[in-house]
Amino acid sequence: MYIPTMDDMMAAHERIKPYVHRTPVLTSTFMNDLTGAELFFKCENFQKAGAFKVRGASNAVFGLPDDMLAKGVATHSSGNHALSLSYAAGRRGITCTVVMPCTAPQAKKDAVIGYGGKIVECAPSTSSREAIFAEVIKETGAEFVHPYNDPRVIAGQGTCSRELIEQVDNLDAVIAPIGGGGMISGTCLTLSNLAPNVKIYAAEPEQADDAARSFKAGHIIADDAPETVADGLKVPLKELTWHFVSNHVTDILTASEDEIIEAMKLIWKRMKIVMEPSSAVPLATILKNKKLFAGKRVGVIITGGNVDLDHLPWMKV
Repeated sequence: MYIPTMDDMMAAHERIKPYVHRTPVLTSTFMNDLTGAELFFKCENFQKAGAFKVRGASNAVFGLPDDMLAKGVATHSSGNHALSLSYAAGRRGITCTVVMPCTAPQAKKDAVIGYGGKIVECAPSTSSREAIFAEVIKETGAEFVHPYNDPRVIAGQGTCSRELIEQVDNLDAVIAPIGGGGMISGTCLTLSNLAPNVKIYAAEPEQADDAARSFKAGHIIADDAPETVADGLKVPLKELTWHFVSNHVTDILTASEDEIIEAMKLIWKRMKIVMEPSSAVPLATILKNKKLFAGKRVGVIITGGNVDLDHLPWMKV
């Protein structure tokens, strides 16, 4: 298992510059008053392809040698990595095949197709996803770019925190959502080297809390098909991301479905920005743990904004 280094993150930073945005950091007096902390929202919902995952995907695609391009790339993803890899592959002129759960938001499926990706659907479980993906690789011979358990991807995600600490001085903590752990791993890679005094927190839905249970148990616990409104956080940790989580994360905090939805509504209403349910989990956990963050300067990574506007979680069915 190759563990990405600071040199890998720095190389990724230069490699992906032409293909990603340096996203803004927004603040809100209302949010600061509500939480008792100074919050700095790193808005990856304004990123190319609408999510942070374009960083890792672009690093993987543009790092491929020319002799590996003919068969293209492939992955499995519930959405943001799928459309991000499709975006990056399209910019390099190569094919991208994505295995996606049939339940993935239509907005994300449309984005994959819009960027030129090909979708193969699977049942909404890890076992189905991996079985169908194995067939895709056998048929295409494409280069597998894992959504998070890939050193190239983690190095790319680490560029987000590098920007954040350049944009905001003297942070006490950074918090980001955790599913498979790609963003948290990149955050750990960067901050443990460039800002080792900054505490790293992960935020997770109570209904998909395998990372929190893994953290407490000291080994990976994987759920096959958890149900949560935070569709981007349903996947389990893997060996590479577990390395970073177990060595560098201070704690993993959880929030209920109602708390996640209320936090999402709050950000839409007060900050006027579109973000998806997965991105609301950090704020939900801050609101639930105000004493932990009171008086602290906290970076909050809003990971994506690819939301199905026809099926918002607070809409009545």
